[in-house]
Amino acid sequence: MELLIMAAGMGSRFGGLKQIAPMGPNDEFIIDYSVYDAIKSGFSKVVFIIKEENYDIFKETIGARVEPHIPVEYVFQKMDNIPDFVKIPEDRVKPWGTAQAIYCAKEAITEPFVVINADDFYGRDAFRVAKEFLENAKEKEYATVGYEAIKTMTENGSVKRGVIATKDGNLESITESSIIKEGDKVACTPLSGAEIFYIEPSALVSMNMLVFDPSIFSYIEEKMPIFFKENENNLDKCEFLIPDIMDEANKENYADVKVLHTDAAWYGVTYKEDTDMVRSSIKKLVENGEYPNNLWG
Repeated sequence: MELLIMAAGMGSRFGGLKQIAPMGPNDEFIIDYSVYDAIKSGFSKVVFIIKEENYDIFKETIGARVEPHIPVEYVFQKMDNIPDFVKIPEDRVKPWGTAQAIYCAKEAITEPFVVINADDFYGRDAFRVAKEFLENAKEKEYATVGYEAIKTMTENGSVKRGVIATKDGNLESITESSIIKEGDKVACTPLSGAEIFYIEPSALVSMNMLVFDPSIFSYIEEKMPIFFKENENNLDKCEFLIPDIMDEANKENYADVKVLHTDAAWYGVTYKEDTDMVRSSIKKLVENGEYPNNLWG
């Protein structure tokens, strides 16, 4: 089992490189806790997807902490790792999205793996359910770890989540949406521009904690040219997203996608104002004995 951490994005709403903002009692980062949980759950390697220009700062900070404890590789998400026919707009700054990020790691990943975001705190239980699934999964059996929507929200604004529809534990659809609490419901505005809809606070959403085997790389490679042709008039803003790819793989019967439920609560810094809450939550976990005070000490 390998862990693939998507860390190429700059936190635009946070206002900086939020992946390396100190959150733990000894200035641990959120990524530190994810790697720690992965090690405790039996993962064999960590692969970081980063921007090449951020390599030194990642190597000197995160790498210096975790490399003594688990094998680590670094993969660069580059703008030109796309089909040759695509003309990259001169003003395009952001990479092409999470599906392209994962595709950049195809040479580094050789085993079934779990994908996570660098700036989300997923919780030990989420790694447990992912590990248990991987121990019995067959080829092209994928999964998304589902969190209760209310446990993934911030009081400081809307958040982007993949709203999950399920049937008998199987994925029916993932709708990438901007969600926010409204009264006793959660309002979901699909990023596709579709009509707003509402879910219960206990409904499951995806936090981009996804479980794959290497067969996903072939599927991404097949879908990438189609995506860019469909978005030839939107190349300055379009994003090639992994939840959409998982959704398509499921609907086309390329893969069998399960939904794994976790009781874990999410912590993350979507906005600067979230920082104190995340630090306080991690402090409580340390005080309760779930993590050591000095994570790598």
